[in-house]
Amino acid sequence: MRLLTTFVRAYPGRSVAAFAALLAGALAEGVGLSALLPLLTLAVGDGAAAAAQGGPGGAVVAALAPLGLGGRPWALLLLIVATIAVKSGLLLLANRQVGYTVARVATDLRLAVIRALLAARWEYYAGQPVGAAANTIATEATRASGAYLHGMAAIALLVQSLIYVAVALLVSWQLALVAFGAGLVFSSLMSRLVRASRRAGARQTALLRSLLSRLADLLQAVKPLKAMAREETGGALLEEEAVRLDRALRREVFSKEALRALQDSAFMLLTVVGLYMALAWWRLPLPTMTVLAILLARILGQLGKVQREYQVMATCESAYWALRRTLDEAERAREIPLGHAAPTLARAIRVEDVGFAYETGWVLRDACLEIPAGRWTTIVGPSGAGKTTLVDLVTALLRPQAGEIRIDDVPLVDIDRRAWRRMIGYVPQETLLLSDTILVNVTLGEPGVSPSDAETALRAAGAWEFVAALPRRMDTAVGERGARLSGGQRQRLAIARALVHRPALLILDEATSALDAESEAGICVSLQALRGTVTILAVTHRPALVQAADRVYRVDEGRVTLVEQREPGTALLA
Repeated sequence: MRLLTTFVRAYPGRSVAAFAALLAGALAEGVGLSALLPLLTLAVGDGAAAAAQGGPGGAVVAALAPLGLGGRPWALLLLIVATIAVKSGLLLLANRQVGYTVARVATDLRLAVIRALLAARWEYYAGQPVGAAANTIATEATRASGAYLHGMAAIALLVQSLIYVAVALLVSWQLALVAFGAGLVFSSLMSRLVRASRRAGARQTALLRSLLSRLADLLQAVKPLKAMAREETGGALLEEEAVRLDRALRREVFSKEALRALQDSAFMLLTVVGLYMALAWWRLPLPTMTVLAILLARILGQLGKVQREYQVMATCESAYWALRRTLDEAERAREIPLGHAAPTLARAIRVEDVGFAYETGWVLRDACLEIPAGRWTTIVGPSGAGKTTLVDLVTALLRPQAGEIRIDDVPLVDIDRRAWRRMIGYVPQETLLLSDTILVNVTLGEPGVSPSDAETALRAAGAWEFVAALPRRMDTAVGERGARLSGGQRQRLAIARALVHRPALLILDEATSALDAESEAGICVSLQALRGTVTILAVTHRPALVQAADRVYRVDEGRVTLVEQREPGTALLA
């Protein structure tokens, strides 16, 4: 019940309101059942017995007596109908409240995970499979909210069963205690099936996360796999996970159905034994026996439902704790705010004696370079030399372990990190386009960016010519990951996306590595037109971006060396 307690603490108002409505509905039904006993007594023609009857039935008759309705069958029948209607109305209110809370729980969990993931440090993402995050937001949040739903249903049924027990105690305390005690003993004996469901649910949670992680990885690489006719190899891994998931689902189904079957048989036997004891040992009259039979069936039936709802909650419970672990890990990796100074880029970015190391060793040592504002700086070097690490340090995605970075002579640690990043346009090596229109891919749906801003960015990126030629222009869908566009067109859209906010610093991280020479040359011409208005920092192996640069630095074995530079209006100097 730890999970349910956690949710009740998180949503106390909604949970208390639902519980109050459930309790009031159960009490109303208890009053209706109490009125059933004198009604049946009158039905068998014993009006005197009905009037003299004690217990809950007598209390109902006494309550109606001042109105002159104490011994009237139609009044008792009307009371029963009214209590049923009240119970139904209150149950509707309670279930609606629980349903709204379930939806709120799922939404809050998803939003919490999304916010925590987006607020985490860059290093956190390196060890996080994309499919696992998608599974957390989609599957685990839904199953966790379902656990709350079934937990609240178990509480509602338990409250109703306790009300039935209270009424039964007033009618025949001996039989009520026997029935309730037998129900608890049987539920305890069946707890093994509940534990089996919990284990099956935990297995499902782990397998779903693994399956979706592998699926996301496979789909990202499906083109080369199909080109080599190797998709079956990747598919075999998914099929193995799916078969293991199927086994876990089968175990869950068996536990549920075994519990249901054993409950039905056992509760039927307990009902028959209880009625026999009432007739043979206590010799109760027929009206009392009828009410007790109804109460006994309700008590045992509700206790069985309580355990079944709890079983489903136990099956889904692991999804919440898995989501909670993901959320806690992301929150522990949250970026810590640094400075508060407003950034400017009017003079230069300076990297001064910077050192940075990963777990495998140092990547940069005593790195020094200057990136003049409004100029084009290119960084070259072998793969793994630390070029992208240097870019990540400039964007404050990583923090140097030695030295410092200055923006217009202000240490980067003193600058508002998010404000600095808003001044940056970033174009990665792997272009990520959404399966949406060109307009959405450029603006990312941000309300403050207009279609005219997108057109300006497309023109600056040299993309407007091909966009204007399309039948629907910016409203043209690009296909999955931009499949309907050429490599050069996709890259130009990525550059337009980086320029749409009019950044002060444009970073090209191997942005043209997958393009042919003609496409790369065209992009270089478009970027050269930005010189003087935007500071450009390019990481590349390609000669075109080197020839276009005002400064060229080489990164090798952790050291940064200025290898070429030129002043505006002069030729590139070695």
